[in-house]
Amino acid sequence: MNSEYDFGKDREEERIVYVRSVAVSDLPPEVQAQLPGTEKLYAVHSADGERLALVRDRNLAFVLARQNDLTPVTAH
Repeated sequence: MNSEYDFGKDREEERIVYVRSVAVSDLPPEVQAQLPGTEKLYAVHSADGERLALVRDRNLAFVLARQNDLTPVTAH
């Protein structure tokens, strides 16, 4: 679950990402197995919907985005 992702620091195009809560029960079984006792995570998605990251805390999702020169926006 600690896989690195190239957030595309060299790209000049769209820099907005979306942060939304995700129920652990909606994730694949192999991910659920790594999260005993956790009910909710926060996902960071690119503008085209690709999931870039899953983190335990909403604030961490925003920090992660900003550390990668992205602009986080809450999605419902």
